[in-house]
Amino acid sequence: MTAQQLKRSILQMAIQGKLVPQDPSDEPASVLLNRIREEKENLIKEGKLKREKNPSVIFRGTDNTPYEKVGNAEPVSIADEVPFEIPESWEWVRLASVFSVLNGDRGKNYPAKSTLSKTGIPFISALNLDGKTVVDDDNLLCLSEAQYERLGNGKLVKNDIVVCIRGSLGKHGRFPFDKGAIASSLVILRPQSNVAPLSDYIMMYLDTPLFFSEIKKYDNGTAQPNLAAKSLEQFFVPIPPVTEQKRILQELDILEPYIANYRNAFKELDSLNTSFPEVLKKSILQMAVQGKLVPQDSSDEPASILLERIHAEKERLIKAGKIKRDKNESVIFRRDNSHYEKRNGVELCVDADIPYGIPDSWGWVRLSNVCRIVNGFTPLRSNPNYWENGTIPWFTVDDIHSQGRRIQETAQRITVNALGKDSNRILPPQTVLLCCTASVGEFAITEISLTTNQQFNGLVINEVWKDKYDPEFLLILVQTFKERLLTVAGKTTFNFISVKKLGSLVIPVLSIQEQKRIVSGVNKVMPLVATL
Repeated sequence: MTAQQLKRSILQMAIQGKLVPQDPSDEPASVLLNRIREEKENLIKEGKLKREKNPSVIFRGTDNTPYEKVGNAEPVSIADEVPFEIPESWEWVRLASVFSVLNGDRGKNYPAKSTLSKTGIPFISALNLDGKTVVDDDNLLCLSEAQYERLGNGKLVKNDIVVCIRGSLGKHGRFPFDKGAIASSLVILRPQSNVAPLSDYIMMYLDTPLFFSEIKKYDNGTAQPNLAAKSLEQFFVPIPPVTEQKRILQELDILEPYIANYRNAFKELDSLNTSFPEVLKKSILQMAVQGKLVPQDSSDEPASILLERIHAEKERLIKAGKIKRDKNESVIFRRDNSHYEKRNGVELCVDADIPYGIPDSWGWVRLSNVCRIVNGFTPLRSNPNYWENGTIPWFTVDDIHSQGRRIQETAQRITVNALGKDSNRILPPQTVLLCCTASVGEFAITEISLTTNQQFNGLVINEVWKDKYDPEFLLILVQTFKERLLTVAGKTTFNFISVKKLGSLVIPVLSIQEQKRIVSGVNKVMPLVATL
């Protein structure tokens, strides 16, 4: 149950006489209504109020059945019309029996919006209503004194209640200023009696489910929600004794802070429920790359031996002239519970670069040691030779939006001319694609050969690592990169991570067998997370 639903349930209890106990010593509501009728007669005699043509009087028959007498007509039973039963000390009325419903001036003197200003006499529209009062903010426009004087109807006095009957049906507020006027989409509810706290009670009534069900009953159903003032006059209102009205309003004041606390708690819970699947997903991925998702197997080859084998294989390939020696290649190792990196014979502590703990059998390397990082590009759009009849798939983030993380086609293609002599920009299948600018952290894996725009880098696993680093594990790994990428991003008009900075990230080294177990574990768990 939302906070609004809770409040409406409480308000419904209030107008059904179920929120506070009845007191047999209370003066019944019928006495209050008789007093209001007497006050109305006095106002009519003084010329301050017009007599209704067919006033409604609702009363209980000897069998406790509600009857209504309209004008000089015979009373008729309205037992099937009243929304619910009310206590014996209460009475049903039509809204027009206790409040005058006053339309605004809709004639030739109605002011055009272009003639209104920010100073003068408040001219109230639905934008100025917040359910409690008329809000004095940037939306409040004003009439000049001359415009106000020309109006024949719709002039406000302090503490009038304003209700919207066109568009935002039922939106309301109390008028706090000395004088003003209403827009054509509003009406004024003005009490026909000074009996307190009836006006406060009616303000409460305007928030109840009963009020909105009455709106639904009388809404004329056109394209724009519309309610006639005459229809509003016919709304059923349950009236309790004056003293019970006071008790109801006092109880609502007591409950309001609890409703506010509930609203805040509900928002927080709703936010947690909304974010929980994503938070859970991140936690699972983080556990996976830290070796906490699946158990280690003592028979797996330790990273230290794996790195020695890779070093030996590189030396063999260098001697065979198949690869060049990387002058910046480094080795990261542990000593005395710290991490050191040896590069060009120099050792430095690199604890600051280590993002999290890993099992003892794992190790660390720089991403650039494992992958060739290929930056994408965008050929000149104005050159048709680069785009017309293109045959080379050209990847952008839109391809993720249209087909997901596994890329099997691209919406755009470029020509061989656009590629020029740089065939290294063609990324082979099973290349992980990582966005390092704008939408930092977006990722995918390609199942076809393609090239990318400049927002993405392709992580192509180097030859000596091909059977030792699983692209699917790398795909899991890059999903944990975003915070680290944003930390090292260069600040221009938007975040940007250079190839050099990306390559300097340290990533875990572990046996290929454990990588595959982790991939399998993640693939089993993620569909369950998706159902959330």
